[in-house]
Amino acid sequence: MSSQAADSIADEPVIRCDSVYMIFGDNAHSLLQKANGVVDAAKFHEAGCIVGVNNASFEVHKGELLIIMGLSGSGKSTLMRCIARLNEATAGNIYIDGEDIMAMNDKQLIELRRNKMGMVFQSFALLPHKTVLENIAFPLQVKGISTKDSMQRAKEMVDLVSLTGRENYFPRQLSGGQQQRVGIARSLAIEPDIWFLDEPFSALDPLIRKEMQDEFLRLQDVLGKTILFVTHDFDEALRLADRIAIMKDGIIEQLDTPANIVLNPATDYVAKFTEEVPREKVLKIEAVMDPFDPNEDMSDLKVPKDAIIETVAESILNTRRPVTVVDSSGEAVGSLHSSKVVRMLFGGHTGHSVDKAS
Repeated sequence: MSSQAADSIADEPVIRCDSVYMIFGDNAHSLLQKANGVVDAAKFHEAGCIVGVNNASFEVHKGELLIIMGLSGSGKSTLMRCIARLNEATAGNIYIDGEDIMAMNDKQLIELRRNKMGMVFQSFALLPHKTVLENIAFPLQVKGISTKDSMQRAKEMVDLVSLTGRENYFPRQLSGGQQQRVGIARSLAIEPDIWFLDEPFSALDPLIRKEMQDEFLRLQDVLGKTILFVTHDFDEALRLADRIAIMKDGIIEQLDTPANIVLNPATDYVAKFTEEVPREKVLKIEAVMDPFDPNEDMSDLKVPKDAIIETVAESILNTRRPVTVVDSSGEAVGSLHSSKVVRMLFGGHTGHSVDKAS
């Protein structure tokens, strides 16, 4: 988890969802009322309704990157659209910075979206007759910002997403990855407090997707936005998230840190996602370290708690005594025995992999 996100846990959440339901169908409200909040998706389906989101409650704090993931039809995009109020939730409460967005009128909602929310979707939705600069500046001009100021801001965004030199290109002259960067720059131009990203990289080929993930991590390190990110790709979620919410049939099966989801899956469904994960490639040292004992005979080797296990495994295995784990200031915060790394690398975990295709 990023330090910025960790420091803000005690603060008022930026986003709070309380018992949110999204049920599609003419008699959704009456069925939900009769069910008294206990929704059986199969029974609702028999009654002509489809359950998109089933009793979702969680918080997202300032600077946190929460990934909502699941297979196609799990409800992940529907939940995000409810939070942005692009869909009207059937029941529940959704708060942005303490304000109940369900109670907002159209004018208040438009202001909220213009001033606090940035959105990036799988389809780039660039205006084909406008240049890169003009596409990025467009939402600012909609807000009434002058052409001069909006173009200046657009130039700053071009630099931020590494598209310098392509300011005057049209979308058709750009690669898929470059088009996605324009979409990201456009959403950031309004300086949103909250950033919604719905499958933003899924249309890209694997190499470009990896580059965009790298770029996204760089931007988040610089900007520290509060982010809801939807994906069906578990590897992507593990790489990017502070926390992950795994959904199935509209229900959040588990919401936790990547390390806890991999090490302690809450349900059989979640366990299927983690079975084939190369744990040493995604888990950090702090996920497997023991408490620090100053009386223990330690080796001279020290490793940072944020290091990915794979990057330091060889050094740890070549050391007979326990290794000291340190934080960013060099303070000892734990110890690690080579036996734990051996179990991590060679303990094995077999089972069926989940089809992650959307």
